[in-house]
Amino acid sequence: MTHLSDAQFYDRLAPVPDFARLADPACFARVPNDWVLGTADIVDSTGEIACGRYKTVNMVGAAVISAMTNAMGGRAFPFVFGGDGAGFAVPPEHEATARDTLAALRRWAEEELSIELRAALVTVERVRRAGHDLLVARHAASPGVDYAMFSGGGLAWAETAMKAGSSLVPPASPGVQPDLTGLSCRWSNARACNGMILSLVAEPAPGAPVGSFQRVARHITALSEGLSRAGHPLPEAGPPITWPPPGLTLDAHVSRKGGNLMLHRARLLGQNLLIWLLFRTGIRLGRFEPDHYARAVSQNADFRKMDDGLKMTLDCDDATRARIEAALEEARAAGLIRYGLHVQDEAMVTCFVPSAMTDDHVHFVDGAAGGYARAAAAMRG
Repeated sequence: MTHLSDAQFYDRLAPVPDFARLADPACFARVPNDWVLGTADIVDSTGEIACGRYKTVNMVGAAVISAMTNAMGGRAFPFVFGGDGAGFAVPPEHEATARDTLAALRRWAEEELSIELRAALVTVERVRRAGHDLLVARHAASPGVDYAMFSGGGLAWAETAMKAGSSLVPPASPGVQPDLTGLSCRWSNARACNGMILSLVAEPAPGAPVGSFQRVARHITALSEGLSRAGHPLPEAGPPITWPPPGLTLDAHVSRKGGNLMLHRARLLGQNLLIWLLFRTGIRLGRFEPDHYARAVSQNADFRKMDDGLKMTLDCDDATRARIEAALEEARAAGLIRYGLHVQDEAMVTCFVPSAMTDDHVHFVDGAAGGYARAAAAMRG
């Protein structure tokens, strides 16, 4: 475990390309005490999913990260996407920025999408006073993108405290909107090639021996790596794209910035026709290379992560699912973990693209029929 104390500590963390290594505590650094931990999630996300709004749920979760990234002016900071929400940490000088951004997100989600988003901010010092810790590592999903991984129990504690009503950020005034530039959902869902898309959520059981969860996570990761491309749910050449895109109206809600929804949707329809033609033909447009970009979408996807637990979205076969479930059940019976699984036919992807001309665009993957939220609702422990 690394100890770095200054505000630039995240910049100095070396990204770890090998996901399996993240089971080693030495890959993680303690977040400085004066940093601020932000959490956000959708109230009754399972109810929204039951109404068929999981793409909207995912979009709002990803909006937390895109709005914060835009508000931070591109400065790197640790964040994690959770399907129906997100978590992040920022230096103390950005606390006001985080508070204003979360407030704007709460207002926007309610006014634009009729989604109740809750959000909270708490100092890392308070997390530690409560008996937990907050550590972070960087996982290089590809040469262009890395994602934060969290451990120590602090993020999970903050999420539980938020749901209990602690340290909530109130919504902004009516009409205030976050900057969601770059957020979109233009890709179609990717069907499973191996039989199913398996959503997996696992976390340490209360009172489990130190290090026991890491051993379980290492074992589950090893099982998943027996799958083709370690169970990556998106095709290597990139997810499918159709016209009109399935998330067109949702994209219009995200990007209209107070403009007329139907007019903006019509503009997006035309823009997406051009995008679809480029990907269908592979024709370059200036510096934009469609085939290269689509491959980068797959390479950059966050289909597995650590956030005080283990989350995976896997293109999985029956035999591997059985081995994974047996290993999880054995660990649960031993009092080491809690876990939940959910199976669906497709994976979905929500994108944050600051620029299509560089390879640092990020793509949040989840199961298309409830994913992490349904797996979490099915937790056994």
